Amino acid sequence: MKLFTKQQKEKLIKNHLHHQKYLNNAYKEGYAIEHKEFKAEVKLFNPVGIGRWYLSELNPDTNVAFGLCELTEQELGYVSIDELQSIKGWGGLGIERDKFFKPTAFKDIKGVR
Repeated sequence: MKLFTKQQKEKLIKNHLHHQKYLNNAYKEGYAIEHKEFKAEVKLFNPVGIGRWYLSELNPDTNVAFGLCELTEQELGYVSIDELQSIKGWGGLGIERDKFFKPTAFKDIKGVR
């Protein structure tokens, strides 16, 4: 299974480019950036073990995404899509995309199990 649809990948990259421009401008003007405001656009999960990734941005140059990562605890951070694609669990199953996930604010995901 592809981890992103074409539309999802385009949205993730668009979000990344927006933040890159915004953060660079804010840094030049001396403003501190406290958070990222985009919603999680994609949910990935491990079908045979722990691991959920709610992603809002994707750097197309490095194939690294930003989002809420949940292994044993939830944490906002970066994850390599190449590494996620290399994971093979029981029976050779890899990381999958939740086809029914709707874009959701990070604050509404935190603490949800």
